[in-house]
Amino acid sequence: MAAICSAGGIAGYARTRSTPSLIAGLGVGALYGTAGYLIKENREYGHETAVAASAILAGSMVPRAVRTRKPIPIILSVGATLAGAFYVKKIIDYR
Repeated sequence: MAAICSAGGIAGYARTRSTPSLIAGLGVGALYGTAGYLIKENREYGHETAVAASAILAGSMVPRAVRTRKPIPIILSVGATLAGAFYVKKIIDYR
C-alpha cells in the first residue's frame, strides 16, 4: 500500500501538476511505510497506524469513487477498505 499510494501521488502530480495529489500520496504512503516498519520490528501502534492510513485514504477516495465512477478511485477505495478491515482484525486478535 505504501508503494501504491506513493506512486499514485507521483503519477497524479506528473499528469495534472496537482500538488495536493503529490502531498497526499506521499503522506499516506509514508504512513503505510511507517506502519510496516513498526509491525516488522514488533513495536507498538503499527497496526493502529495502518488503520489510520487506511481511514485517511478511504475517506478521500470513497467519495471520489462514488462521484466519478473512475477505476483508479474505485480500486484505491476497495484497497483502503480491505486493508483497514485487515488491520482492525489484527488489532482485535491481539487484544
